[in-house]
Amino acid sequence: MSETDPVKSEDTPFEGGPMDGRVLPVLLGITGHPPKTYRIPVPDSDGGPDTVLVYRRVPRGPGKVGLSNRWKYEYAPEGVPPRRLHWPWSKPAATPPGKPDDADG
Repeated sequence: MSETDPVKSEDTPFEGGPMDGRVLPVLLGITGHPPKTYRIPVPDSDGGPDTVLVYRRVPRGPGKVGLSNRWKYEYAPEGVPPRRLHWPWSKPAATPPGKPDDADG
C-alpha cells in the first residue's frame, strides 16, 4: 500500500464575533484554499440546541510578491444565505411586468 500525502492546513485568522483575534489551523481543499464558510458549533450549557457561529472567507489582503493571496474569516451574524444551483439553461428570476424604463408599469 502506498502512503498518502499529509493533510495540508493553514493558520487562518478570525475577525469579529466570539472568535475575534484567534488563529486556527484550517484544512485546505484540493485547490489549496480553505472552505468558503466555516461553521463552529457551540454547545448550549443548559442542554438545548447548539448555537452555530458562521464565518465567511474573505481575502486577507495583498500578500508578498509572487505568493498567492491568503485568506481570513469574518464573522457573519446573519449566517450564510442558502445557495441554489444556477444551470446555464435555467430561466432567470421573474421580472415585474412593464418595461424597465416605464415609470407607470
